[in-house]
Amino acid sequence: MADEHKAAQRGYRVANTFVPARPQEPALYLVATPIGNLGDITLRALETLAGVDVLACEDTRVTRVLLDRYGIVNRPFAYHEHNADEAGPKLIAALEEGKSVALVSDAGTPLVSDPGYRLGQMAVEAGHRVVPIPGASAPLAALVGSGMPSDAFLFAGFLPAKDKGRRDRLAELSKVPATLTFFESPHRIGATLAAAAEVLGKNRRACVCRELTKTFEEFRRGSLQELAAYYDEERTVKGEIVLLVAPPQAEEAPGEVEVEALLRELSATMPTAKAAAEAARLTGLGRKDLYQRLLDLKETGGGGK
Repeated sequence: MADEHKAAQRGYRVANTFVPARPQEPALYLVATPIGNLGDITLRALETLAGVDVLACEDTRVTRVLLDRYGIVNRPFAYHEHNADEAGPKLIAALEEGKSVALVSDAGTPLVSDPGYRLGQMAVEAGHRVVPIPGASAPLAALVGSGMPSDAFLFAGFLPAKDKGRRDRLAELSKVPATLTFFESPHRIGATLAAAAEVLGKNRRACVCRELTKTFEEFRRGSLQELAAYYDEERTVKGEIVLLVAPPQAEEAPGEVEVEALLRELSATMPTAKAAAEAARLTGLGRKDLYQRLLDLKETGGGGK
């Protein structure tokens, strides 16, 4: 009787209309939920949340707000970074029993900067079907609203909290030919922008996207130097932030005169091979070609050692 009663309650409510939800087939469903505006939920996501046997989430209180908004009575089960070792095997066991399991994060798409990827890996390794239910995603919302190049982009999650680690990571990403996308906390955004201006270049374009889809949504665009000055350490910043940094500008190859001048300067204090190698590092040109050009210069009396 209990199962029959639960089946009868499967459904969701939109604009005072109750929509029955079909029981979902056995699988792990990764369901995207709104990142702020509760209206940003898909009908497929609502049916999945209402129709699965087990609903796992980061914070039951947060997910309960969404469920109550749409009249879903499914009881959420907590799965987060602090209980993943214990809760994960229980969810896999439910899949083994032929049940359907849905996973949601507090906001956005599961497995993006949250512990859900561990559950996804466990399900795949155990041979269970994993079904994405796409929807809201903070990195993509930020990208399309920022005006930054979207033909190639790299999501790099959160930068390290400590300054050295942050700068080292930025240096690793400095030459990536894509728009860089980061999550950042409001109390660190000033320090992050200051470090990015120094490491990536003060004139590199960027956009701070704050409170996406919410009432006070903001896109603040400018150079890294301009944004660092705006979000200095003394400014109080609130809300969730996505930081976007434009790809590096392609550098023009040095001309013939510049290359020859550089080779002469380096060869005045270095052996030929070392001078060619250093010139290659500085210009990005081929070491062998530079070595031959330096030999030619020496033959005509234009080189050093």
